[in-house]
Amino acid sequence: MPTHPVIDSVPKQLRIGEGWEAAASGRTLAVDNPATGTVLCEVADAGPEDAARALAAAREAQQGWARTAPRARGEILRRAHEIILERAEDLALLMTLEMGKPLAEARGEVAYAAEFFRWFSEEAVRIDGGFATSPDGRNRHLVLRQPVGPCLLITPWNFPLAMGTRKIGPAVAAGCTMILKPAPQTPLSTLALTAILAEAGLPPGVLNTLTTSDAAAVVEPLLRGGGIRKLSFTGSTQVGRILLTQCADTVVRTSLELGGNAPFIVFDDADLDAAVDGLMVAKMRNMGEACTAANRVYVHAGVAEDFAARLTARMAALTVGDGTAPGTDVGPLIDAAGRDKVERLVRDAVGRGAKVLTGGEVPEGPGTFYPPTVLAQVPRDAELTGTEIFGPVAALFTFEDEDDVVRIANDTEWGLVSYVFTRDLDRALRVGERLETGMVGLNTGLVSNPAAPFGGVKQSGLGREGGRVGIDEFLEYKYLAIPYSS
Repeated sequence: MPTHPVIDSVPKQLRIGEGWEAAASGRTLAVDNPATGTVLCEVADAGPEDAARALAAAREAQQGWARTAPRARGEILRRAHEIILERAEDLALLMTLEMGKPLAEARGEVAYAAEFFRWFSEEAVRIDGGFATSPDGRNRHLVLRQPVGPCLLITPWNFPLAMGTRKIGPAVAAGCTMILKPAPQTPLSTLALTAILAEAGLPPGVLNTLTTSDAAAVVEPLLRGGGIRKLSFTGSTQVGRILLTQCADTVVRTSLELGGNAPFIVFDDADLDAAVDGLMVAKMRNMGEACTAANRVYVHAGVAEDFAARLTARMAALTVGDGTAPGTDVGPLIDAAGRDKVERLVRDAVGRGAKVLTGGEVPEGPGTFYPPTVLAQVPRDAELTGTEIFGPVAALFTFEDEDDVVRIANDTEWGLVSYVFTRDLDRALRVGERLETGMVGLNTGLVSNPAAPFGGVKQSGLGREGGRVGIDEFLEYKYLAIPYSS
């Protein structure tokens, strides 16, 4: 097994309470490099017994952590923010090795991840309440906001560092203890983040990290057992439905950031260069492996040919390769299953009449690579219209009528994000308000920002992360009625 200094520096055990521990079973989980197919290292593989110990540690620490001064909680996050930025190169390389994204993108994610800690370090001291006189004058109403309690945080593999900070940040700021379960494909970024928080002064038991290959065995007992009071999950809609059912047994407070099927709409008055730039961001960020990725690209028939030519030239010019190599634009997909899905969706679309303008063929050699691909004349019954592609494939459709494209864009069970490109301000606002998504990018392909509420509607999830409302997911309201006689 090859070694690398940045990997050697990361703990490989479970974080439970105040120490790093092996799994009770002694099992380990292999971490692969998707660019080469080689094993990077092995980490502890947690089971139900480890989950029970992590929950006990979180519950034991909860009361004392909730009483910690907001400023103290904020300063821990601020120190962690600074450490992340100091170690940006190592964290970026670690991320690239375990999940494949090019180093330039990984550096961007490190900066994005750190910003969540800075944002919520400031929000920690802004948790407010209220005091009022009842309408009849006989009572005073004192409203408090208190931490919801021990939380279970489940993060995905596509943004392993940022999704960790986006959940940990508000939980720490609110005064909640946590159990963090990362995706099995990318445990190293999470373990490195866990170590950074301990170094920044986070007390023992506040953050407990469980890496595991058997999520069901670890998660279900936690949710059904009554000790967890909050679940925050980012992942597929299919898994989200299962977790929501499990949360029902003990009425666990739940926030879910699930799948997407983002429409990207280009009107005939759009700045086509800006629209292509926006689509390159919305489609190719993280090799297309993002819930915010443009899945269905609707281009007005009057500009469709010109737009397709400009996009094809940009996509064909991208360099595919190992994310650690200089000049790489597109790294490997996360694993063989992910690549097989993309290949199947492209074949289905072509079989129904779609035209391949560039890409579309799996390259030879090691690694789970798929080339940047543009499909034109995609029929609306192609499977990819109703399935997250999660790969570097831009599927182009044409439209002629505003009402028609809005109807088609909304014809999906998902509602995370949509994108609209037009020079007409009235149209931008009108269409933006009509689209059934939690976020809309108007003449931009990037909507994610720590200072803005991230989340969707319909089957794209519940609740919001980031922004001023992100901490609300980890706080409960308590009302004290106080009799008063003047």
